[in-house]
Amino acid sequence: MSTYILLAIVAIALYGIFTYNGLVKARQMAEEAWSGIDVQLKRRADLIPNLVETVKGYAAHERETFEAVVNARNKAISVPAGDVEGRAAAEGLLSQALGKLIALSEAYPDLKANTNFLELQRSLEGVEGEVQMARRYYNGAARDLNVKVESFPSNLIAGQFGFAKKPYFEIENPADRAVPSVKF
Repeated sequence: MSTYILLAIVAIALYGIFTYNGLVKARQMAEEAWSGIDVQLKRRADLIPNLVETVKGYAAHERETFEAVVNARNKAISVPAGDVEGRAAAEGLLSQALGKLIALSEAYPDLKANTNFLELQRSLEGVEGEVQMARRYYNGAARDLNVKVESFPSNLIAGQFGFAKKPYFEIENPADRAVPSVKF
């Protein structure tokens, strides 16, 4: 009888170890995924000053639009690391402001033909695609961690060792979900 008890204890201990390691792996995957989003959003933020300067040369009287883009960019890059909801909201505002900036090119045919603007536009379009892929990857990693944190019996180990759910990187305002159109 004592052999069965010993086997049960070993089995429970092994289950606990495997579950704990699975939770650690899931948490690390979510953190790595968030890092991927952060990198892509930084690339986008780095493109914005060049884009604004290029457009300024053609549309100097559109100061309000430029200020909105710069303010939204500054707000987005100032969100504390790890604040997924805050970053999502700030990035949504930045996407709206960028959409307005890109729309200015319709009123300025010379700007639409400017090679620097076209190159920046292509770069922005590429970064937007990378942001979307990074977002999907992060949300998948967050989902996997959240399932483990909430599922029985792994939730018992998750609770004991302080594993918490990760928020999804979602944009709350449906208007912010639209990627800025960069087609000409």
